[in-house]
Parts: sequence; structure tokens; C-alpha cells
Amino acid sequence: MDLQHAVDDFLLYLKVEQNYSELTILSYEYDLTLFHQFLKRNNRSCDLQDLNRSVVRRFIQDQTMNAKMKPRTMQRRISALKSLSKYLLKEQFIDSDFMAGIKAPKSENKLPVYMNLQELKQLFASLEQTEHHLALRNEAMFKLLATTGMRRQEIVSLTWEQLDFFNETIRIYGKGKKERLLPLHTSVIPVLKRYKDSLQDYQTYSSEHVFLNHRGKPLNPRGLHVIFKEALKQAGLPPTRFSLHHLRHTFATLLLQQSKMETKDADGMPYIKDKVDLKTLQELLGHESLATTEVYTHIDFESKKRAIDSFRFD
Repeated sequence: MDLQHAVDDFLLYLKVEQNYSELTILSYEYDLTLFHQFLKRNNRSCDLQDLNRSVVRRFIQDQTMNAKMKPRTMQRRISALKSLSKYLLKEQFIDSDFMAGIKAPKSENKLPVYMNLQELKQLFASLEQTEHHLALRNEAMFKLLATTGMRRQEIVSLTWEQLDFFNETIRIYGKGKKERLLPLHTSVIPVLKRYKDSLQDYQTYSSEHVFLNHRGKPLNPRGLHVIFKEALKQAGLPPTRFSLHHLRHTFATLLLQQSKMETKDADGMPYIKDKVDLKTLQELLGHESLATTEVYTHIDFESKKRAIDSFRFD
């Protein structure tokens, strides 16, 4: 069997048997297509039995040196190849694991970028004051992102049946179609209701997408990205510094910063206690692993400052 047929079978397996999301499948398809193109471009065999660690390492070298791919991107591509190899072994399409011994490059431990409270207020104020026919949509959309920590794909896929105004909750379908139920922030509910009232009745049917583009079609992630960059410019914030994903970082960081309370220990010494623990934050963000959530404990400088200030010598 050649690689292209194997990839087609693998993607079908992910969709039908593993129930992966469309976005995840597209991501796998893109990474595996790049590997296939590399083999053809370099006159390498595309037969499954000819795949080996040597050719994979050549691909990684090409992506890193020539395509200038960052370690995090290469981690994803190597993960896609490992999943493919595991599937091919299970189905007995290959005799040995061509990804055995292949390790992903270590990524730089950069701290997440996020807006401070003043910058977020600046964005909100601009959204509230902007006047055009899609201004209410933008206000509802970005306030919802900033107060729930939703991912970009989660919000473009959002339908009206996921919003429960009576119970003031939102049901989010995350990675691997895992569900999480979150409370809606009280400040966002009236904005969402006004936005809903501005739409045609057929556009608010339970199965219809909540956020639409200027043609009345569901937004896609790229379109949402462009709209956010324009909203940043309008608010006087640097569009090159912040991205949509940074709203998710902002939600997590500000939640931790503002959920601190000063209390005292058994000896009467003051210390800072979290109102929101990491496990709760993990569930809010829909992280698979708590380790992923722990990054936010390293960027909460304000809580560190309060902890230092609370240390008394008198």
C-alpha cells in the first residue's frame, strides 16, 4: 500500500471510529500531506514498507532548516506521524514502527501573552462605542471569548441550543468533542440577548450558528482572526502583539489574579489564598492535563507581589 491510500484510511478511521473533530482531522491531513510531498519532491519511495526513521529524520531536518518550522509546530507534525505509524501497525499494514526512537524537539518555555485588565477594559469600551451593523455581534463575540476562555474553533462552532439564558449557562464542545458546562458572566448575558434580538427569526433557530459573517454564513476561524485584529486597531491596541488565543490566556490569568484573598495561618501570619484552584481552572479551560493549566501559575506576577508584600518582619 502506498502512503496516500494509508493516510486516507487513517483519516477515515479518525472520523468514523475515533469521532475526532473536523478541525483536528484537517490538521492531521495537512501535516501528513507535507510529509507525502517531501517524499515525492526528493524522489523517495511512498511505499509503506520503505518508510523508516532515516527518511523521517530527513523530513524533520527539512522542515526545521529549510521551512524554518518552530519546535511547537514540529511537535505536532511528529505527533501526527506517530499516530499514523501506530494505526498502520495495528492494522498490520507495516511490520515495524518507522517512528520508533523519533523524539520531538523541545519547545521554548515562553510565558503566554495576555492582556492586562486595563487593556481588556479598553477593548470592551471600544466594542461598546463602535457603531456599524456588525458592532453588536463583535461585542457579544469577544466579550464571550474573554469571559469563558473558549477556543477559537469552539466559538465559531457555537449554536443557539448551547446557550441557556434561563439557567445562564453555556455548553461548550471542546477537543475530542468533550463537553463542559460553564456559567455565563452576568455582563455578557444582556449583550447576547440584544444580539439575538437583532437577528432574523430563522437565524436564531436552535441548530443555527450564533455568530455569522457579513453574508449571513457561519464564521470560520480565519475570518474571526481578521475581525479581532480590526477590533484591536479600533481600540488603539497593537494588533501585532495580541491574537485571539491571547484572550484565552487573558481569561485564565485575570481569573487567577482576581481570585486571591488574604487570610491568616494558625500563627496569625497573613498569606494569600486562591479562591480558584488549578483543578477548577483546568475544567473551565477544557484542558486534558493539569500540567497544561499550570503554566498560568508562572505568569501571575501580581499574586507573587502580594505574597512578598504580605511577608512581615515586624
